[in-house]
Amino acid sequence: MLADSLALAIPLILALAAIGWRLSDMVAAVVIVVIGSAIAMLVARHRAQRYDQRWLVRALDANRPDLEDSADLLFADPAMLGPLERLQQARLADRIDGDSPQSLNPDWSRRLILILWIAGLIVIGLVLFWPRPGHGPPTLAPSTEALPATPGIPRLVAQNLRIIPPAYTGLPPRDSASLDARAPIGSRIEWTLRFDPQATVPAIQPVGGARLALRRDGANWIASRLLDASFLYRVDPASGRGPTPPLHRIDAIADSPPQVRAISPAASLTMVAQGQRSWSPVFTATDDYGVAATARLRVTLAIGEGENVTFSEREIALSGSGPARDRRFTPRLDFSALGFGAGGDMVVQLIVRDTRQPVANEVRGPSLILRWPSPKQPESSGLQGMVNTTLPAYFRSQRQIIIDAETLIKQKRRLAADRYLARSASIGGDEQILRGRYSQFLGGEEEGTPEPPTNDGEQHSDDDGHDHGGLPRQPAPGFGAPEDVLADFGHPHDDSPASSLDPETRAILKKAVDEMWQSELQLKQGHPDLALPYAYRALRFIKEVQQATRIFLSRVGPELPPIDASRRMTGKREGLASRVLGIAPVEGRDGPAAAAWRALGDGPGAIRGPIALDALDRWARGQAAHLPDPLALSGAIDAVRRDPACVACRAKLRALLWTAMARPPAHLTRRQPADASGARYLGAMGGGTP
Repeated sequence: MLADSLALAIPLILALAAIGWRLSDMVAAVVIVVIGSAIAMLVARHRAQRYDQRWLVRALDANRPDLEDSADLLFADPAMLGPLERLQQARLADRIDGDSPQSLNPDWSRRLILILWIAGLIVIGLVLFWPRPGHGPPTLAPSTEALPATPGIPRLVAQNLRIIPPAYTGLPPRDSASLDARAPIGSRIEWTLRFDPQATVPAIQPVGGARLALRRDGANWIASRLLDASFLYRVDPASGRGPTPPLHRIDAIADSPPQVRAISPAASLTMVAQGQRSWSPVFTATDDYGVAATARLRVTLAIGEGENVTFSEREIALSGSGPARDRRFTPRLDFSALGFGAGGDMVVQLIVRDTRQPVANEVRGPSLILRWPSPKQPESSGLQGMVNTTLPAYFRSQRQIIIDAETLIKQKRRLAADRYLARSASIGGDEQILRGRYSQFLGGEEEGTPEPPTNDGEQHSDDDGHDHGGLPRQPAPGFGAPEDVLADFGHPHDDSPASSLDPETRAILKKAVDEMWQSELQLKQGHPDLALPYAYRALRFIKEVQQATRIFLSRVGPELPPIDASRRMTGKREGLASRVLGIAPVEGRDGPAAAAWRALGDGPGAIRGPIALDALDRWARGQAAHLPDPLALSGAIDAVRRDPACVACRAKLRALLWTAMARPPAHLTRRQPADASGARYLGAMGGGTP
C-alpha cells in the first residue's frame, strides 16, 4: 500500500516541480520536491494504518469461506477459550496454512495511477516546451508610431523589443511591446520589426551614431546591439524617404556599487571594556543585484607609544550571511591571536565586491577604531593656561636614524666604499633635517635641505627601504607643518616656537641637538659606527623631553585694530576707493547653451531662421554627465535641426536649455542711488546747503 501511494504521488510532485521551475528557478523546484515528498509519505503512512488486525479479520472472512466466519479465533488467546473454541481454532490454523498470504494484498490503483501519470507527463511536456518570456520567437505588437501611410513608402506596422540582461544580474529576459525601454548596462537589445509594404534596406538610426543594419528573417527584420550607454534612435524603413519617424530612447541603468554600513558599534571610536578579549563588529553590505559571498576585512594595528609605535596590517577573509542583496558580515577578532594589547589601536575596514561581470565594483566601508588605553595615565596640573600633550608625537625619527645606521654597518662588507659613503651621508642628511626641526624650539632657524650625493649617481629616496620619519625634503615654515597645533589652535607668548617650552625642557633639548650635530658630522664623513654613541645619547635626551614637555597656550582675546573715532559720523569720503565693480558677462562652461538660449528667445538677439546647432550638440555631448536629462536635450536639438520653423520644438529646446545651464552664484544686490531726501541729508552732513 505504501508503494501504491507513492506511485500516485510521484507524477503530481514532478508536475508541480516543473511548474515551479518554469515560473521561478531550480531552487523553487527542489523545494517543491522536498515538501511534496514529505506530504506524500505522511499520506501513505495514514493510508497504511487502515490495514490493521480488524481489517485482516474482515478480509479473511470475506475471501475464505472455509474459515466459517471465525477468523477472529486465529488471533485469540487459547487460555481464554473454551474446549470447542480451541478445537475450532486448531481446525482454522490447519486450513489457513494451505493458502498464500499474498492473496490478501489489496489491489493496486492501476486506473488512477495511469491517469495521474499521463496527466503529469502532459503537464511536464507543456512546461518544458512552452516558450519562456524572452525565449523563442517573439510576439509582435502593433506599431505605436502612427505615421501616415504613403504609397510605395514602407512604414513600421509591428514591433517587439527583447531585453536580455547580463547573467550576473539574475534578471530574466523580457519582451516589450514598446520601442522605449530601460535596461542594465551590458544588456543585449534585440529588435524584431515588420514593415508594410516590405522594406528593402531598413535600419536603426541612433542620433549622432552609426546606422545599425537590419537583417531579414522571413517577414520580419531583426537587429541586435549591446547596451553600453543610453541613446536615442529612430527606425528608418525607407532610407530617409517619407515622413520622419519619431524618436525612441533606451536608458542604460548603471550598476551601482555596494553600500557598506557599520551596524555595531554605532560610534567610530570604541574603548576596550574591562575584561574584553575579543571584538565582533557588525557590517552590512547591500547592492542592487547582489553582493559577493566573501569579503575582506583589513585590520591595522598600532601598538606602542612615542617612538615605539609599530604598525602592522593584514587582511582576513570573511563569509557573509543573508540574501545576496543584503549580506551581513560579523567577524570575531581575538586579541591574543592578533597581538593586540594595552596602549594600542585596532582599525578595521570591510572591503566588499558585487557580482558585476567582467569587473566587479569594489567598495571600502567605514573604518572602526577600537582603542585600548594605556594603564599609564597622563599627568595633569591646575595651570591657568591650557595643557597640550601632542608635542611629543613629533619626536619620532631619531630611533629610525639609529636603525638605519646599524643596518648600514651590517651591510658594510657587501657594499662598495663609495656606495657605503653615499648611504652614510644620506642618513646624515636625515639627521640634519631632524636637527633643524628640533632647533626651531630653541630659537634657531631651520636649515636647508642637504644636497644628495653625486659620486656614483645613487640618490637616497623616500622608498629606499627605511623610514624618514614622515619629514618632507623641503624647508617647512615651522616645526611639524602642516600639522602645527600651536600655529593653528594656540596663541604663543611671543613669535618664537621656543616660547612653548619651559627653561628646563629647553636645556634638555639643547643637549639632544648638540648630540645630533655630532652624529650628523660622523655620518657625513662615512663613520656611522662613530655616530651611533651620539645618536643614542640624543635619543635618550629626546625621551626625557617626551616625558617633561608641555605646551602652555595662554588664554587671550582677539587683538583687533583700534577704531578711529575721528572719522565717525562726519560723512567725509576722502581717500575711499570706488566699490563699483564692472559688469561683465560670465558664460563659463555654458557658453554655447547660453548663446542658443538667447537665439531661441524673443529678445533682440533672437534668431527667427535656422540656428547653428553643431556647437550646441557638441556641448551637450561633452556635458552629458552634468545634465539632468541629456537624451531629452539631444532629442530636442534633433527636432529643431529637422524642422527649424517648428515653434513648439524651439520652445521645448529653450526650456530644456534653461534647466541644463548652471545656476549663477548668489551675489549682493547693488545699492540703489540716493533719492532727493538722501541727497539733502548727505549735503547737510558735508557742510553744504540742505
